[in-house]
Amino acid sequence: MHVAHFGHSCVLVELHGKKVLFDPGAFSHGFEGLTGLDAIAVTHQHADHIDPNRIEALISANPGARLLSDPQTAELQEGPWEAVHAGNVIELGELRITGGGGRHAVIHPELPVVDNTVFQLGSTDNPTRFVHPGDSLWVPYTPVDVLAVPAAAPWMKISEAVDYLRSVAPRVSFPIHYGIIAEPAWGVYFSRLDEMRKAETEFKILRPENTTTF
Repeated sequence: MHVAHFGHSCVLVELHGKKVLFDPGAFSHGFEGLTGLDAIAVTHQHADHIDPNRIEALISANPGARLLSDPQTAELQEGPWEAVHAGNVIELGELRITGGGGRHAVIHPELPVVDNTVFQLGSTDNPTRFVHPGDSLWVPYTPVDVLAVPAAAPWMKISEAVDYLRSVAPRVSFPIHYGIIAEPAWGVYFSRLDEMRKAETEFKILRPENTTTF
């Protein structure tokens, strides 16, 4: 599995011969020139996960990509977006994409809660090789190999991020969703996750516009 991080929650995953780009949002950079994508997956409608100023150019550059999103985003966007509900399964060759979760974490009780689809990539035998939760702390039902864990958010405390990482207990995890904080503060969040993870989980920092193999 090859993973490239483009900042905040935008990551490109290459698995089973397919390329899936997640959450190309306003706080992410470097994804603009990507071509040859098999799917573009958006967890929810917020601009830091789908940039309205750049999404159409990305789609035009990848005419063969399937456009997958939570149900509300599929309704809001023009074009052939496919609504992915919890439990839905999409087959891209040998790659299986499974929807999970369903709702965004609560930001404030007075604000409406929008849809949020958790995307799980894998195969029939191992459906959770990679998990992108978007803005959700939903725990998959099967063991997770690689988890993109939200590190900082207006809707989350550090303790909640730590508890989520412990609950999922993936083999490997790397932080996302930290484009909202200044770079000098990244270590505050990363160090807590690294220090307080379960022993069986490896915590790996994948910096923006860098790639790694899991």
